[in-house]
Amino acid sequence: MAEPDTPQKAPYPVDVEAGKSYWWCACGRSKSQPFCDGSHKGTDFSPVAFQADKSEKLWFCGCKRSAKKPFCDGTHQKL
Repeated sequence: MAEPDTPQKAPYPVDVEAGKSYWWCACGRSKSQPFCDGSHKGTDFSPVAFQADKSEKLWFCGCKRSAKKPFCDGTHQKL
């Protein structure tokens, strides 16, 4: 499988809303980072769904290499 693009080497802080669904970009090509805009079409990548249980600030992975997708696990510090 190809490596994803790396839009930034830091997480994206996002205030999520309880009950709302989010689609995290896994390919790194989206112009709507950290979320999917369909740019993965024609690649081996698919967006990752996330449903917010409560309203809070979460840190979505920006390097696209986290082992805890869609959230940051600090992997960007090793790139």
